[in-house]
Amino acid sequence: MAEPLVIIPALAAGALVGIYEMILVHRDVSVPQHRFGHAIHAFVFAMVGTFISFNVPFVLGLIPAIAAIPVLGTVIGIRIAIALIMTLKVHGVSAALKTKGMMTAGMGETWTHSLIIGCLTAFVPYLYPFLAPVLPAWLK
Repeated sequence: MAEPLVIIPALAAGALVGIYEMILVHRDVSVPQHRFGHAIHAFVFAMVGTFISFNVPFVLGLIPAIAAIPVLGTVIGIRIAIALIMTLKVHGVSAALKTKGMMTAGMGETWTHSLIIGCLTAFVPYLYPFLAPVLPAWLK
């Protein structure tokens, strides 16, 4: 039987990761014009990545053929892949927006920031049981 789809906890944890990402964006992005757009982009992708990470057991139960893949067929394997994808996405967006022209000074996101966000996005389902007691009842 498939695991249930996790919606509210996934969105709550995604919002927390997204807000943390927005705080890091404010520190890392040197151009004020880029901050808002990049922060919204980062928030949305943090929500999506966290939702996917929370629902890996649901997908594995729904599509048993995925479990036949040697390394990626496990919950931890898929979450590691999510962490790598999110890390590369966060850093890739930063690298794509770097310019040396007169208009922008570029973005200064570090690999450390990218790795923190990637790991938080993928592994927040393991942290959520510790966060749940301090969240309001409607977010549990």
